[in-house]
Amino acid sequence: MKNAASLERMALEQDRRISEVVRREQSRLRDFIRRRVPDPRDAEDILQDVFYELVEANRLLMPIGHVTGWLFRVARNRITDLFRKKTPESVGDGVVGDEDDERLPWADLLPSPDAGPEALYARNVLLDELEMAVDELPEEQRQVFVAHELEGRSFREMAAETGVSVNTLLSRKRYAVLHLRERLRSIHDELTKA
Repeated sequence: MKNAASLERMALEQDRRISEVVRREQSRLRDFIRRRVPDPRDAEDILQDVFYELVEANRLLMPIGHVTGWLFRVARNRITDLFRKKTPESVGDGVVGDEDDERLPWADLLPSPDAGPEALYARNVLLDELEMAVDELPEEQRQVFVAHELEGRSFREMAAETGVSVNTLLSRKRYAVLHLRERLRSIHDELTKA
């Protein structure tokens, strides 16, 4: 009888800790996912998957050292999984110019995830660096870059919505691309030499 009561108390304590983590981290985690996933339904699915994995990890008594870091790592992995499932056309819709201003699909700029563990590692490093580089952009440049490249919105649509001229939006995006190119060049060169 004491064993059953003890197990029930442990389960209740586990549920309380999980509820506390969900309450504390849900908003930040949702924002993190939404910045990377344009479709709100996909973002919500990923959020639920992350919390489901937390519950499963707790049920299996898996040790999780730093819960917040673990949650964000799981979220990043789910986002990567989502984009792998998408057709190359939907992931590669965004294009950027190379040094000769030829247009290249985003997917062509990253190592293929199917090319082995080294390529997958390089891809993940580049995606992490890209995420940090985009976060470094001034707010106006970041908004235009994300809206055009990641969400696929047209400059006309953004101009109509914001009241900012198409030329100004084009200029903001150009500065964003120049910054990202410069910021990512060294990491790309380092990974391609290895």
